[in-house]
Amino acid sequence: MQLDMHYYGTYAMARAAGLTPQTTKIIATAAQFVDDNAEKETIEFRDGGRLDAEASAHHAFNLKNIDRRDQRQIWVPFHFLPGNQGTSYTERLMCQMNSPILNDMLKFTLGKVKQKEPYAEQLVGISAHVYADTFAHYGFSGVSSRRNKIDGESFEFPGIESKIKKYIDMKAEKFRENYPKEEGMLANVKSWFAETFSGALGHGAAVTFPDRPYLVWKFEYEYPQKPSPLRNNPETFLQGAHGLFEFFSQVAKTDPDLAVGKQMKFPVIEPHVKAIIEKPGKKKERIQAWQSAARQGALFDSGEQIPAYSPDNWLTQRTKLKLSKNSADSRDKAIFKFYQATSVYRQHLLRHVLPDHGLVVS
Repeated sequence: MQLDMHYYGTYAMARAAGLTPQTTKIIATAAQFVDDNAEKETIEFRDGGRLDAEASAHHAFNLKNIDRRDQRQIWVPFHFLPGNQGTSYTERLMCQMNSPILNDMLKFTLGKVKQKEPYAEQLVGISAHVYADTFAHYGFSGVSSRRNKIDGESFEFPGIESKIKKYIDMKAEKFRENYPKEEGMLANVKSWFAETFSGALGHGAAVTFPDRPYLVWKFEYEYPQKPSPLRNNPETFLQGAHGLFEFFSQVAKTDPDLAVGKQMKFPVIEPHVKAIIEKPGKKKERIQAWQSAARQGALFDSGEQIPAYSPDNWLTQRTKLKLSKNSADSRDKAIFKFYQATSVYRQHLLRHVLPDHGLVVS
């Protein structure tokens, strides 16, 4: 998914579920910041303290996509959560909607909310990002695998307007110019050569089609050679929005201090959410649709503005940390709590949840 869903859609669902504007903004910012936190950086404090800031973003336009550690430390946990279906290891790594693994992670997150951990709101945002991505990235995995390969001539877009078709073709061509070229069939995920030199990673072969909320499309996998079911993005994105609403409702119930005001009923806002998701257009236009619906009172108890997404505050905090004399002062910063939440999430998923389901990834 993209900014319109990860920030604006997430914000809308969290506020509709009754969370406070302040909590909602932290959650939505963290959800989008997962995609913007692409730098691996060590911050050395002047008192001798140190903070290792690890990336959660997947360098979509960079050859670092092919880095095997990034695949298993970033792509798999944050963007292509394994669904654990099938028999072979690579099949089980394929992302699926509403998997038992996903539900285990949401329960873990709610546990941290109940414990009132200082990083709980950031952790909710990170979990919301991962949750939402499963409704776009299902059927693909976060490691180099021939199962991600698609017949490039097989794409179909039933009923799409010519103007939108031209636009997504242009965006797809731009994506392909930056994406590593295919170098033949993969033997399996264990081949170093295959992982290093193939572009069969994530949904790269499907370019940005999985992330466009309004798109209805289909294609054929190369291995095994078979057509995909019709991918109705509006339908699955709406399911994802409903799931986020229910998750945020659980957050509000788990810690009432994070909630305020009236909680909406999803069936009441569903027609408006559906209309926004189905709206064809550029990302900027889709964002405007979320903002307009919020101002008009279609999503919340009353009309209000969704604050524009800006990572600058958190990035500025990170810059200022480098100049800090006292490392202990960093603990109250939103960006430090995001790094805490990122580390806690990654560690629990890779060391506990996935192994509990028979998957040892990293």
